Amino acid sequence: MSFSDSLREQIARQSRDVLRFLTRRVGAEDAADLAQEAVLRVLRHAESGAVANPASLLHITAANLAKDLARRRRTESKYVVAGLTVDDLVGPTASPIARLEAEQSTSRFFEALDALPPRRREVFIMRRFENLHQEEIARRLGISRNMVEKHLRAAFKELKEALK
Repeated sequence: MSFSDSLREQIARQSRDVLRFLTRRVGAEDAADLAQEAVLRVLRHAESGAVANPASLLHITAANLAKDLARRRRTESKYVVAGLTVDDLVGPTASPIARLEAEQSTSRFFEALDALPPRRREVFIMRRFENLHQEEIARRLGISRNMVEKHLRAAFKELKEALK
């Protein structure tokens, strides 16, 4: 990876501003990780060609990452049982690697859930989180039972693929 000194300087000059921006948007706990991810994405993008305005690209990338995190948090807060911890999923004596894998799998699941088309996500949530039967989902959404089944099959397929 060979980047021009100019690109490195521009990114370095903007990194503090980006970190402050992200701290205001997502909190200190997640800001550094998102800032690092934003820098990496800009550098990856620069590998494929010239970046006309690295500072602007860095800020836009950081803003998009903050939006993604906020969306993921909203989704998680709607459907995760309050107080549920990684210990509840893997047990308090699990190895650090098992804990990390559980956290990553949970994160991938909610990202994939959030990425489902709205109707498919709604059907999946009604079935798996609200424990409604397919007939009730069909009635509430004004669609056929067959369409509910189609949405569920597609949602399971997409979520399973995301967890591979």
